[in-house]
Amino acid sequence: MSQNLQSIDTDLEPTTVTIGIDVIRSVVRTAPARPGVYRMLDDKGTILYVGKARSLRGRLSSYTRLGGHTNRIATMISLTASMELIVTATEVEALLLEANLIKKLKPRYNVVLRDDKSFPYILIAQDHPTAQIAKHRGARNRKGSYFGPFASAGAVNRTINALEKAFLLRSCTDSVYENRTRPCLLYQIKRCSAPCTGYIGEEDYRHLVANAVDFLSGRSHSVKSDLAQNMEAASERLDFEQAARYRDRIAALSHVTAHQGINPQRVEEADVFGLFQEGGQTCIQVFFFRAGQNWGNRAYFPRADRSVEPGEVLESFIAQFYDDKPCPKLILISEAITLHELLETALATRAGHKVTISVPQRGEKRELITHAVNNAREALGRKLADTGSQNRLLEGVGRAFGLARNPRRIEIYDNSHIQGASPVGAMVVAGPEGFIKKEYRKFNIRDANAAGDDYAMMREVLTRRFSRLMKETAANAVEGPLDLDEAEDAEDEGVFEDIPAWPDLLLIDGGPGQLSAALGVLKDLGVNNVAVVGVAKGPERDAGREHFHMAGRSPFMLETRDPVLYYVQRLRDEAHRFAIGSHRARRKKTMGTNPLDDIPGIGPDRKRSLLRAFGSARAVARANVADLSAVAGVSGSLARTIYDYFHEGRS
Repeated sequence: MSQNLQSIDTDLEPTTVTIGIDVIRSVVRTAPARPGVYRMLDDKGTILYVGKARSLRGRLSSYTRLGGHTNRIATMISLTASMELIVTATEVEALLLEANLIKKLKPRYNVVLRDDKSFPYILIAQDHPTAQIAKHRGARNRKGSYFGPFASAGAVNRTINALEKAFLLRSCTDSVYENRTRPCLLYQIKRCSAPCTGYIGEEDYRHLVANAVDFLSGRSHSVKSDLAQNMEAASERLDFEQAARYRDRIAALSHVTAHQGINPQRVEEADVFGLFQEGGQTCIQVFFFRAGQNWGNRAYFPRADRSVEPGEVLESFIAQFYDDKPCPKLILISEAITLHELLETALATRAGHKVTISVPQRGEKRELITHAVNNAREALGRKLADTGSQNRLLEGVGRAFGLARNPRRIEIYDNSHIQGASPVGAMVVAGPEGFIKKEYRKFNIRDANAAGDDYAMMREVLTRRFSRLMKETAANAVEGPLDLDEAEDAEDEGVFEDIPAWPDLLLIDGGPGQLSAALGVLKDLGVNNVAVVGVAKGPERDAGREHFHMAGRSPFMLETRDPVLYYVQRLRDEAHRFAIGSHRARRKKTMGTNPLDDIPGIGPDRKRSLLRAFGSARAVARANVADLSAVAGVSGSLARTIYDYFHEGRS
C-alpha cells in the first residue's frame, strides 16, 4: 500500500456546532472529492464508524439527507461529534486501510470480525541437513516448505501424526537431534526412521522428505501408487515384513484423507465462505481447500447489526479476514457482494497474484457452498442454544448469590505453585456466551515473600488486577465499578464492546481466609460494588459439597443437583486448569536456569560455593549480607551485590 496518505483534521468544537448532521455538513464543505477513509467519533472521542469512499465528499454528503437511513445509520449520525479523514491514492488503498482500521479499532457500528486467531501450518523445515516436520504459527522465518492454513491445531496434529507414520520424518528439535546416541521411542513405534543415529542414509531420507512434500502439494495419488508398487515388489521377494511396513504407510495416508470429509475433485486451492443468519446473529463458516484436500473449517460469529444485509456482512468480513492471512487464488462465497471487482483487486494487490471471487450456481463448487452454509446453520443453532442455557444459568447465579442483576462478567481466581516455586495467579472470565478466553490473564507472582503464601498471592493478584482496571476506566472516562444504571448507560453508548470491563462477581477458590484477603484488597482500593464469593471445597474435597462464603452471610451450600452448583464447579475447574497450565509453563521455562547466573561477578566456582553453603538459590536469596560474606570467595562488596539483587526496592 502506498504510504502517501494525507490526514485531514476535521475536529470541531462541540460548543459551536450541533452534534449530528450539522457536524457532517461542516466537514463536507472542505472534504476532497478523492478516495479515502473517514472516521466518525462521538463527543467523548470514541470511534463510532470507519468507512471508505471513492469520493469522500460524495460519500459524506449522503449522510446529510434527513431521511432514508436505517435506524443504525440514523443513530450513528446523531452521535457524531467530529470526523477524521484520510486521503488515499486509490479506492483499493482505501478499502485495505478501512479493513485494517476496523480490525484494530472495532467501531461499534461496523461489521467486526471477532476471534481472529492465526492459523497453524505444517512446516517441513530445510534449514538443517536432515529436514524436520513441525507445526508452525506466525512469521515464516525458517527456511522450508509451508503447507496450510489448517483450521485448527488439532487438524495439524492429526495430519502430522499420520505423515510421521507414512514418511517416517523426524519431529524432534535440532538440539535433541544433535544429542541423540540411540533411537528414541518414535523409532520403536515406527513413526521415525531415526536419521539421528544413521539408521537411514541421507539420500534415502531426502527421498522420504520429497514424498511428503509431494503428498502435501496435492500429488497424493502418485505417492500412494509408488508405495503400492513397493509393497507388491516386497511381497514378490517374500519380504513380508517390509511389505507390511509399506501397507501401514499407505493406510496412514488414507487416514489423512478419510478425516478430511468432503474432498473436491476439481478445486485445487480455494477458501469457501458460507453465511447463515438467524435470531439477529450471523455465522460464517470458512472451509480451506489446498492441494485438492480439505484442511478443515472454522466458524466465525462477526458482530453486525441485524439491519445489515448478508452481502454487506460477508464483504466486510472477507476484507478483514485477509488483512493478515495469505489469500488463495479462488474464493467461493454464498452471497453476492456489491464491491465484487474492487475487493478482487484489493486482495490481489495484497497477495501478489490474481484473486477470483465467485458465487457458484451449479456443480461441485455449488455443493461446497451448500455444505458450508449447512455447517454455518448448525453452528449458529448450537450457539443460540448454548447462549439460552447460559443465560438461565446466569439467572440462577444471580439468585443464589443475591446479586442486583444477572452477572454479565464473572471473574474466577486461583493460584498454583509447588512449595512456593514458580508461583502463578490466574484469572478466568465467563459471561453470557460462556468462557471468554481472550480475557484470561495470568500473573507471575513478583513478591518473593508471597511465594507459597496463598493469601499473599491472592492479595497481589487482585491488587494488580483492580489497580490497572481503575486506571484503564479512568483513562476512558468511565467511572468504575459502575452501579446498575450507569453500567446500562455505558453499554448503550458503546463503551463496552462485547463484555463489560468491570466484573459483576468474583469467585475466589478458597474459604474465609481467601475471602477476607480479597475483600481487604477491594476495600483498600475503594472498590465497593463488586460481589465476592469464596468457594471452599467440601469435606474430603468432595465435589458437590462446596461451601460458599460471602460477606454478611453465614456459609451456605447449594442443592446437590442444582445446575448452578455444577456451573460454579465448571468455573472453578477451568480456573484451576488455567492456573496449573500457567504454572507448568513457567516452571518449564525456568527449569535448568538459576537466578545466581544473572548476578554480575558470580561464575561457576562462586556459584558452586554458594550452593554448597546454603543448599539452594532460594536459601541464598534469603541470606543476609553477613552470612553471604562468610562464604569462601565472596567478598563484602559481592555479598552486598547478591543481597541487593534479591531485595531490590526494599529497605
